[in-house]
Amino acid sequence: MKKKEKNTGKEKETKVAGAGRNDRDCPVHGNLKTRGRIFEGKVIKKFPNRVTIEFERMVRVKKYERYSKSKTKLHARLPMCMENDINIGDLIKIQECRPLSKIIHFVVTGKIKGREEIK
Repeated sequence: MKKKEKNTGKEKETKVAGAGRNDRDCPVHGNLKTRGRIFEGKVIKKFPNRVTIEFERMVRVKKYERYSKSKTKLHARLPMCMENDINIGDLIKIQECRPLSKIIHFVVTGKIKGREEIK
């Protein structure tokens, strides 16, 4: 009986202490390897396990020999350990990884600035 009580007590402690540590699709605490392109963008939508970022880029229009601004939207996996830190309007960094779903090919690696710091 004593052993079972000790085991259940330990399980409760690890669940509370490591709330975001059990995420296997996290580049910091899980086994997800990142590679390839890195983008910085502003969070425009936030979902339970993903965010949508938007950033501007310059696209060359060959016909007019000019450049035009274009916006790009990308979906990125939001690890559990960063869920409370990242909100709509924040500037974040994402990096390419293996395809996690039909639209998610990037993962959030960090927060650069908050919404208040950008303005």
